[in-house]
Amino acid sequence: MTTLELIASALGVLSVWLTVRQNPLCWPIGLVMVSIYAWFFFEVRLYSQVLLNGVFAAMQVYGWWQWTRGSDSEGGRPVVGATATEVGVGLVVAVLGSVGLGVLMATATEAAYPWPDATLTAFSLLAQLWMALKRWQCWVLWIVVDTLYVAFFVFQEYWLTAGLYGLFTLLAVMGLREWRQARAAVHEHAAPADS
Repeated sequence: MTTLELIASALGVLSVWLTVRQNPLCWPIGLVMVSIYAWFFFEVRLYSQVLLNGVFAAMQVYGWWQWTRGSDSEGGRPVVGATATEVGVGLVVAVLGSVGLGVLMATATEAAYPWPDATLTAFSLLAQLWMALKRWQCWVLWIVVDTLYVAFFVFQEYWLTAGLYGLFTLLAVMGLREWRQARAAVHEHAAPADS
């Protein structure tokens, strides 16, 4: 357990909690957190995780832009549901990304666990994209992915990071509840205007 891992864990909890609360400060705090984690995962040779956190860094900027340029009365993007097409295409792309990244990591690097690392990376990217777009389904995917990450990090005896992902799982459950309530509130406000 290193100081960097402790700092990244604390920032990760704060970032996810702010995301659940729909506070745009989640994005710059998340940017610092994923940068620290990229270095941590590089040191332990989980290269898909390094790539994931590099992409997460770009997605933190994208999410911040999406959330602050939105269309509701407070100036932010409202919570909406992903369409069946978005879900289907997203899941197919994540599966294909898992296979492609797994092959790359297994053949071109000395990655410690190329296949589970690649799979969790691909589905994390999909969840992060849905989060940036404020699709409430991001939390369903995060619950599944974070639960699998707990097992993955326990297997490797990265106890603090496993604990962090356990907390992320609980926050994702809270996020699912709160974002679905926010979506319902948007529909209640929109209903009189539609009639």
